[in-house]
Amino acid sequence: MIEHIRTSNVQRFTGFGALYDESRPTAPQELIKIVTSYLGSKPQTVVDVGCGTGLSSFIWLNDAERIIGVEPSDDMRAVALAKWESMNQPEAIQFVNGLSHELELPSDSADVVTCSQSFHWMEPQSTLREFARILRPGGVFAAYDCDWPPVVDWEIEQQYMKLTSLGDQRAVELAPKHEQAHKWNKDEHLKQIQSSSLFRYAREIVFHNWESCDATRYANLALSQGSLQSAIKLGAKELEAEAAAFRQFVEKVFAGEERSILFGYRMRIGIV
Repeated sequence: MIEHIRTSNVQRFTGFGALYDESRPTAPQELIKIVTSYLGSKPQTVVDVGCGTGLSSFIWLNDAERIIGVEPSDDMRAVALAKWESMNQPEAIQFVNGLSHELELPSDSADVVTCSQSFHWMEPQSTLREFARILRPGGVFAAYDCDWPPVVDWEIEQQYMKLTSLGDQRAVELAPKHEQAHKWNKDEHLKQIQSSSLFRYAREIVFHNWESCDATRYANLALSQGSLQSAIKLGAKELEAEAAAFRQFVEKVFAGEERSILFGYRMRIGIV
């Protein structure tokens, strides 16, 4: 059963790596400051699991000796590798195919393990055991997620939630049961870390970051949600019209201008 879920979760992100990369936020420097503070020194090795297009991996280039991005989706990893190529292939970073519960890395080899917008797609207990195995004593695991939608305008946010909820509903209705992706509850991340008994300390930290955004990007943030993409791929053509209407509404409110939008982050950490 778990293997079916893992396969479905990986397939969920097929076909929209470029849209994801262009729309999603890059984690702010606060993340690196917090994690480095708990570690007590500059990390030698950061392992970014479920790294997607590398948005959460490249941020460590100036703050870690070595970064390993682990991503099972070929589409997502291809975008990360293309960016790596365009940056003249920095030796400090690499991207590999892999799953969270069976990382091909030695024990006690990482200072930091991160999961950006991804831990809820992983079976938590087998994943945490693997993370604890590769982390050195005193190492830090950090799972962090955005609150959706980003803060901008209550009417836009209301329409955003309506659209993504419809995407969730249609994805469930259209996917065969054995192919449906499974999402673990983000609100239970901290509890999962604590109940694993693998970490000497765990807590939740909340922070935020303002970014400038135009109407196109804001609309694409909604369209980059996996449920919408899955439902459209499964044949929910009516969602294309709903998405177009949402894009028109956002463009009307933004009125050709850029706006400041607020991304709220929730990070759950564990210290081995």
